[in-house]
Amino acid sequence: MSGQACGAEGIVWGISHPGGRERNEDALLILPLGDACLLAVADGLGGHEGGELASKVVVEALRETFERGYTRGIGVEGVKGLLLRAYEDAHRRIVEMSPGPGKMGTTLTTAFVRNRMAVVANTGDSRAYLVQEGKIVAKTRDHSVVQELIERGIISEEEAREHPMRHVVTKALGVDLGVDTYVWELKAGDVLLLSTDGLHDYIDEGIIGKLVFGSDPRTAAEALIGEALKVTEDNVTVVVFREV
Repeated sequence: MSGQACGAEGIVWGISHPGGRERNEDALLILPLGDACLLAVADGLGGHEGGELASKVVVEALRETFERGYTRGIGVEGVKGLLLRAYEDAHRRIVEMSPGPGKMGTTLTTAFVRNRMAVVANTGDSRAYLVQEGKIVAKTRDHSVVQELIERGIISEEEAREHPMRHVVTKALGVDLGVDTYVWELKAGDVLLLSTDGLHDYIDEGIIGKLVFGSDPRTAAEALIGEALKVTEDNVTVVVFREV
């Protein structure tokens, strides 16, 4: 658990909870960068050897890349370039450590926040949400089998929660790298939420929006974790950033 001012304009709080499991294969990162803040959540792939290690390796690779390569005032394209470099480096590290193809893997969702703007990168089915006045107005797209089924109109989002393949990802670091990037504008009071699937696979997005609305990041993070633990045994991790 950690809470702090981060960047010039925001407060952040993060929690990672093992849920009902012996191991926590999730990891999080909150890295102040002077004029900016770097946030991330990762979820080691269940059933894959070394999922716990994989999630820690990728957040450390992310930290190292930005501590070495970030300079104040770097533009959006430069930030995207650093994010992609970090993802590629993390992917390479996991592949090299893996005892065999596909034996180690992890999701990774990252948000770089500065000057009322978030540059988001995503691989897998962890997510980033932009919440305004209690409503989710933007989110990352999952790299998952059920997301593809939803987009093809075969199942609904409600049916996806109970689908037997709901935890099967189509992209992951260490397995098959694919990175989507987004740029979101923020205004005072907006919340940026990063979560692993232990939250959003079990809690309705309307409830997520309500739980972060009007709350400080610590209260919101604790409420989200508490709500998730009522209905899941999975690891669950959230990072809540509020623009002030």
